[in-house]
Amino acid sequence: MTLKDHLYELRNRLGLAVLIILAGGVFGFIWFATNLGPVPALGDILLKPYCALPSDMRFAPNGTCQIFQTQPFEAFMVNFKVGLAAGMVVTAPGWLYQVWAFITPGLYANERKFTLVFIACASVLFLAGAVLAFYVIPQGLEVLVSFGGSFFITALNGSDYVSFVLVMLLIFGVSFELPLLVVMLNRIGVLPYANLARWRRGIVFGLFVFAAIATPGTDPISMVVLAAAMTVLLELAIQITRVHDRRKARREAAEDLSAGLADDEATPAGQLHPDAPAASPPVEKPVSGTAAPDEGDKGTPNRGLDDVT
Repeated sequence: MTLKDHLYELRNRLGLAVLIILAGGVFGFIWFATNLGPVPALGDILLKPYCALPSDMRFAPNGTCQIFQTQPFEAFMVNFKVGLAAGMVVTAPGWLYQVWAFITPGLYANERKFTLVFIACASVLFLAGAVLAFYVIPQGLEVLVSFGGSFFITALNGSDYVSFVLVMLLIFGVSFELPLLVVMLNRIGVLPYANLARWRRGIVFGLFVFAAIATPGTDPISMVVLAAAMTVLLELAIQITRVHDRRKARREAAEDLSAGLADDEATPAGQLHPDAPAASPPVEKPVSGTAAPDEGDKGTPNRGLDDVT
């Protein structure tokens, strides 16, 4: 394909991906206030961490768990934001396929397999991080709202609360991609196990610093849980790189040994090895009983003792 054809292909794939995401956004917008059989409404799922707070810590004038709308159309924007995010997750196979269909013609068969494994692992890790964040948010909120004691009552508005929850889900999900990044860098030879083993303590310290900065609530529970989970995943990735580097070293040693044996078998008997130094030509010795010719007698043949006699 020419460059122009590639640009047309990219435009078509991106257009289809956007349409799929918009369709997912419409589905998420409807799902926000509608139960899908046994699956509760998206709004109920989103409010679950906030409703897990003790009743004496949150404002509940009519005895129900609700968040505030402090601006016109704030509820609509919250519904739209949450529905679009949920739609992207639900329709991820569709728009990810469009991206995959654009890049796959330029990949070899082994590269396609490697990319599919990468995408599958990345999706599972992101989902695991988001689920962990969903269970950590109630504890983090309880710690944050308890600092005021009995002088404050928690009454969160919709935009701030939804932004807090979505950012927490995103941070936990992206942070869980760290071990996959480490393994990928090790596979391509950029980050060997020896360096990881030497830098382990510094990396763990950096993970705790990152968790303290990245968590939006700045509560100790979210920070410690995120840092501990990333440390466990990092150690798992380091052990995977250790096994990979050991297998790679054995394979390279076996290849070198087989190459040396093949060179030895290819050399015929009595013939010097190609890497051996060339032997000097043999020196001719005069026949016993004859005299070596002088420089001036080069044209005269040698005479034997019988001729002299």
